[in-house]
Amino acid sequence: MKRFNNILVLSREGAGDTQTLAGAMALATRNQARLTVVDVIDKPLKNVRTAMPPNDLRNHVIEARREQLRRFVEPMQREGVCVNIDVLAGAPYVQIVREVLRNGHDLLIMTATGKTGLKTRLFGSTSLHLLRQCPCPVWIVNPARSMRYSRIMAAVDLDTSDEEKNQLNAEIMDLAISLARLEDSELHVVHAWPGWEVNYLRKQEVVEEVTRQALAARKKRIEELLGSYSLEALRYRVHLLKGDPGMLISHLAAQQRVELIVMGMVFRTGLAGLLLGNTAETVLQHVCCSVLAVKPKTFASPVKW
Repeated sequence: MKRFNNILVLSREGAGDTQTLAGAMALATRNQARLTVVDVIDKPLKNVRTAMPPNDLRNHVIEARREQLRRFVEPMQREGVCVNIDVLAGAPYVQIVREVLRNGHDLLIMTATGKTGLKTRLFGSTSLHLLRQCPCPVWIVNPARSMRYSRIMAAVDLDTSDEEKNQLNAEIMDLAISLARLEDSELHVVHAWPGWEVNYLRKQEVVEEVTRQALAARKKRIEELLGSYSLEALRYRVHLLKGDPGMLISHLAAQQRVELIVMGMVFRTGLAGLLLGNTAETVLQHVCCSVLAVKPKTFASPVKW
């Protein structure tokens, strides 16, 4: 199933970047999509002592990196893949968002850039900025793994009173099912809700009845959602969980050895600017797998080009 027409890859010369580029090429080939590979030079060699004027130094670095990218994509071009390259200068997330806006890319792929330590943090500052501000879906790839996935998770929010969330659910399911078919992956569809409806109840029998009704309602909604898709020959499992959605989704992903989570990003604003929703923030803090993040169609990036 053709999902993408104009794919953008951010290449940063880091660990796992070569296999991310190879995976992006394979995806572009299967979708017959255009592929653009870019890097961003962020204030290059600021502290290097040289007699070369700053602008000449910057241009030299940009041209050297452009030549590296050119050599890398040559085999793809010989195989008939439509690949373009570019090297931009400036703040990486700003330049990438402007590139998406200028050229109408419908998918951004990048290797995760977080630091590792006692607790792995897969998503660095550039990743988080792009998750918040890039208008197209953002696919952040774990550098330790390829882009071929055995287990894919679709995290949906079954709030039928919110049309924006319903549209996001459809986009999440479309992408997850398409990728699962493409890779012959096992699909896990998960919905978790906080269960606040029982917080103020006292009688155990009332708590049990309200919980039963809530579960039945959500089971009906997820059956309706799945009923709109043709799932023949697709291996899939459904998970309905009550509790903290972010933590439950993270724990389930680890338990089921999920390699890619397809999830929606719903935003709120605050003193710090545009923030991810609580569930997304929690998931990104705790998972070590790749993430494909989708935004509402009404989302407008604060970055202007």
